[in-house]
This record gives sequence, C-alpha cells and structure tokens, in this order.
Amino acid sequence: MLRAFFISLSSSRAMRALAEKSAAGRKLSRRFVAGTQPEDALRIAQSLNDRHLAVSIDNLGENVTTADEARASARLYQQLLDEITARHLNANVSLKLTHMGLDFDAGLAHKLVSELVAKAKSVSPPNFVRVDMEGSAYTGRTLEFVRELNKVNPGCVGAVIQSYMRRSEADVESLLSAGIRIRLCKGAYKEPVEVAFQKKSEVDANYVKLMKVLLKSGIYHGLATHDARMIGEAKAFATSKGITRDAFEFQMLHGIRRDLQRKLVREGWRMRVYVPFGTEWYPYLMRRLAERPANVFFLMRNLLRK
Repeated sequence: MLRAFFISLSSSRAMRALAEKSAAGRKLSRRFVAGTQPEDALRIAQSLNDRHLAVSIDNLGENVTTADEARASARLYQQLLDEITARHLNANVSLKLTHMGLDFDAGLAHKLVSELVAKAKSVSPPNFVRVDMEGSAYTGRTLEFVRELNKVNPGCVGAVIQSYMRRSEADVESLLSAGIRIRLCKGAYKEPVEVAFQKKSEVDANYVKLMKVLLKSGIYHGLATHDARMIGEAKAFATSKGITRDAFEFQMLHGIRRDLQRKLVREGWRMRVYVPFGTEWYPYLMRRLAERPANVFFLMRNLLRK
C-alpha cells in the first residue's frame, strides 16, 4: 500500500506544487538536495571541500524520452566537469544511463557517456565518471557499458554494486578482473526474491562479504553506507589487514549523518558526499520512498540529526 501511495504521489502535479511551495517541502529539499541549478551543487561542493570532504555531483533525472533531453543532460555534465576543473574542486560526477537515453537509443547513450568519460580523462588533473546503478532490468547492460568504457579510458569510469542483489558477488569478481573501481551500496529498488535478498540480515552480511573483497583488491573503491555498524566493520577489517586509510573511501548522501561524516574525516578516513541537484527533487524523493517505504522513517530521523 505504501509503495503504491508514493508512486501515485510521484506523478501528482498538485502534490508536487504543494511540496515545492510548503515550508516542510523546502526544508526537506534543502536538507537532501543542493538546489535546482548546477551552481547550487558547485557551491555546496566547495563548502564540503573546505571541510575536507570530497564530492560526487549528480543531476537528478532518469528515463528521459527524447534525444534532445539526453543530449541536454550530457551537455550539463560536460559543463560540470569544466567547472570542477576551473574551480579546483575535489569532485567527480555521477550519472544514470537512462538519463542519457538508454531506454530508447542505447547507441546514443553509449556515445554521450563515452564522450563524458573522455572529457573526464582529458581535463587536468584527470577526473572520474561514476555510472550509477538502477533497477535489476538495467544491471547487465549497465555493467557491460562500464566494462566497454573502461577499455577505452581505464581508471576514469566506475560502477555501482548493490549488496542486496544475488548476482553481486559474481559481478564484483568480473569488474575487479578488469581493474574497475566500484561503489558498494546496499540497494533501494524493489526487487523480487529470486533477484535480491529480502532480509536485512542477508543484505548486511553480503555487504560485509563484498566489502572485504573490495578492500583486499588493491583498487580504490567507495563504501557507500550510513550504517555505523557497517562502517565499524570496514574500519576494523582495514586496520587488521594493514590497509591504509587513503586506499579507499566512505561515501554518504548530502544531508544525512553529517556528524558521522565529520567524525570519519577527523579520524583520518577518506569521505565523499553524494550531492544531487535539479528540478526533479520531488519525484526523485517520492520514487525513492516508493522503492523502499521504510526510507520515510530513515529520512524523518535524519531531519532531526545534525
């Protein structure tokens, strides 16, 4: 029922208008989304850099339906890479393939993302493009895209692996064999039992298992979690194996567990903050809540945290 409720809200123009005008809606968007314009994200990135936090910038949006929309999204990312370089920001970019036209023209999506990865390689210093993961219908194609892109510009593109997916262990092995950097997260899309683990204990156990594989690989990876227990497991494992604190990074969402972000930096661990921006913040949040309704309680708790 909750899933259907949030899906209906995501497409409601009336509720979107209300949320965007209401004090509560503006507070929610300010807390978790940088703003609607690239400059908003760049400003937040500079502020986070000043506190020794790295950044990954994402223009909210997915499942575009026209080539013009896909090309416009790619141009914006090209501009972001230019601005990150010009402002000497410690930041990279994150994108979804469906935002580049994968749904209707895989060739166009490949061309646009290839150009972005080439751009990331060409700037000084070289930058990095993270290809984000979407639902299971896109997993295989997304990982194949990343493998192909990495062959042309190795080290400038990375993938995302979700620990709740049953296939993730095999995917990790395949990506590591190609030297591809991985962002490990738990996953938030609604998936059937044959595709994904359903119990939190199973998802957590697989996260820890995959985390240990990544940390031992010698490749620079990102551990994306706000779970203090998972972070403690990673810290303890790295310390026990003599893995240095600059050999990987922790990653968290903008506006969530800022206290823990600062603590990790003080302790000498690397920390990157995912900073989304764009006009699609309302449907984006509603879809995230539809994918996993328990997220609503998580977001409400974090509104009360500093």
